Amino acid sequence: MKALFQTVIFQPLFNLFVWLSNVTPGHDMGVVIILVTILVRLALWPLSGKSLDAQKKLADLQPQISELKVVHKDDKQALAAATMKLYKDNNINPFSSCLPLLIQLPILLGLYWALSDALSGTHFNFLYSGVNNPGSLNPMAFGFLNLMTPSIILAALAGLAQFFQARMLTTKRPPVHTTGSKDEELAAAMNKQMMYIMPLLTIFIGSQLMAGITLYWLVTTLLTILQQHLVFKKHDAANAAAKTVA
Repeated sequence: MKALFQTVIFQPLFNLFVWLSNVTPGHDMGVVIILVTILVRLALWPLSGKSLDAQKKLADLQPQISELKVVHKDDKQALAAATMKLYKDNNINPFSSCLPLLIQLPILLGLYWALSDALSGTHFNFLYSGVNNPGSLNPMAFGFLNLMTPSIILAALAGLAQFFQARMLTTKRPPVHTTGSKDEELAAAMNKQMMYIMPLLTIFIGSQLMAGITLYWLVTTLLTILQQHLVFKKHDAANAAAKTVA
């Protein structure tokens, strides 16, 4: 399994980092990280798009799910059956938003190790024959940022980007009717807390990692925000068209 991971994921990404560093003017690894992030996000665009699409559809169904909770508040079995029927009628798999994320995980791990090894100058023996061995890579980005050391500024920007992404999901959710149960109140409170806790956790973790990893984290979050905006815009247009026809 380890050999398969190295051959299929780690080695191509590692070679991509080194090759781009060789051909990028100034050999700026900051630019290289941004380019690699964009290329990887484009490759994963269909998968992540399906995940965001599923999240949006589930969010749009929340008012109807809440109404079902009111109708079947004393019968959990009937609630489960009615909820599954709602998913089926709307052609939604409630687990479809998780599968693309699981598929992306090995790629994200490969990116982390490939970037770490590229910056630290190790594993150049994994280079393909057509990729020139630079011997070492300059860890300075944009002339002032050392990608090998932590950056609290990048960590803070990554945290803010993640908060904005979570905020987009919250503001796009339609209003729901609740039963007023303690479980729903607790779930709502936890969701609100997580919107703040996760960005803070991002800042904490990012401030401990090398700046090169945090830069990747920031750029990929910004690209996720862009894709999220496009997916939501598409859904809003489709909903508006459906209302017009109705």
